[in-house]
Amino acid sequence: MYLRSYLFTDILKIDHLWEFTSLTKLELNNNLIKKIEGLDCLISLTWLDLSFNSIEKIEGLESLRKLEVLNLSNNRIPVIENMDTLEKLTIFSLTNNLLEQLDNVLYLRTFKNLFTLNLLGNPVHKDDDYKFFIAAYFPNLKCLDYRHLDEKTKNEASIKYHYVLEKMKRDGLQMQQAAEAEQRKEAELQLHHDAFVEFLNGSYLFKNMFKDDPEADKLHYLPGMTSLLHTFENQMVELCMQLFETGLAEHKRRETEVNSFFSGQSKAVPHYQQRASQILADFEQQHRERIEELHHLSDPELLMVKVNHCKDEINLLCNNLMALDFQLFSQLEDIIKKFDINISDMVGSFLETVQGTFAQCRDLEDNYNEKVREIAVATLEKVAKDNLEEDMPDDVRMLFTDKDTVMEALATGHDNHLQKINDRETQLVTRVNAWKVALVKGIQDAELKRSRMRISDIHRYMDYLREQLEESQ
Repeated sequence: MYLRSYLFTDILKIDHLWEFTSLTKLELNNNLIKKIEGLDCLISLTWLDLSFNSIEKIEGLESLRKLEVLNLSNNRIPVIENMDTLEKLTIFSLTNNLLEQLDNVLYLRTFKNLFTLNLLGNPVHKDDDYKFFIAAYFPNLKCLDYRHLDEKTKNEASIKYHYVLEKMKRDGLQMQQAAEAEQRKEAELQLHHDAFVEFLNGSYLFKNMFKDDPEADKLHYLPGMTSLLHTFENQMVELCMQLFETGLAEHKRRETEVNSFFSGQSKAVPHYQQRASQILADFEQQHRERIEELHHLSDPELLMVKVNHCKDEINLLCNNLMALDFQLFSQLEDIIKKFDINISDMVGSFLETVQGTFAQCRDLEDNYNEKVREIAVATLEKVAKDNLEEDMPDDVRMLFTDKDTVMEALATGHDNHLQKINDRETQLVTRVNAWKVALVKGIQDAELKRSRMRISDIHRYMDYLREQLEESQ
């Protein structure tokens, strides 16, 4: 389907095209259009001609992902821009516009399918290196400014821009490698999130425990604290890493169980579909014969007997299909129940490990706090007797002139540390349980919906057969 502007004259604005979602070709050349707009619904468009208008900016093309040919010649466009979604573009014409910057043409290098480019009549065309520049940076280009781009020109261009192209290749490779590394990192983080153990593969939890502890930095100046803190961190990281590895392994087990369930579910359905198809095929063959027989009957009593027999057969068909659907639903229900038990056991086992690990984290915190209190009490006594040998900042020394303040700071820090551990445990447990409930409920709801649709289809078909029978009398 295509639309040409010769059906209209002096168009000022692109509008009223929302119903043309199947339109593949649109020609609005030789009009008075100043802005590209109103094309959002033309998702099937492959050809767009807006040449010989008064357009000053490339815009409004985001939805045209299937566009292959774009003609914006003879407008007032100074910059090539806003074309990122036009990945299928093969022909681009921008002749007789206001394009001045040769480097701006490099924007088009992202279009791997572009083989025809027309920029004749732009200021950029007057550049001495124009032809070689385009040929060098667009090696797949076949036509430039309505002329075939020969191999000789391409070879000369590649020699002239050799070093620039090599640098561009290196830069492109580095960008690609960086993008791939970022994708791997994102995929890894997503895996950790799906396994519910994100940021447990390191000291994140430990550092988070001390992040909001205002007195923690001051305590580091106490004798023996550096070694104590280092040991505490290593022990916490070791526990977190154990939980992290267990989480990934359990995620893999759950994933295998889920895949096995859907595989078993998909195998059960075709068997019943085959049986239903056979029942319908047998019925329809006999039903056609019965209907044909009705057309030749003239005896009212015999006709009534045959009609009642047809009704009985339709009711029998309905009962058979409903019984078959009930068998399928029951089998799938048993499969879902077994799956629910298996996945619940896996989740339960994992959560036992989770709760055990976080209990050990709390024990480590209690032990750390007890040793810190011992160091703090010893330091308080030394400060009180003015025989503190270690150098420490004045604000730390001042803190240890008040025992109540020190003890309160230690208690507050201890409570905060335990709260961070508890919060991470609660977050993990809550998310795992919510995932399991949502998964099983989603499966149950989907199967119930499919069953209702199958039953609805059966009733509709029965209604059709009964109507057909009424018409045949």
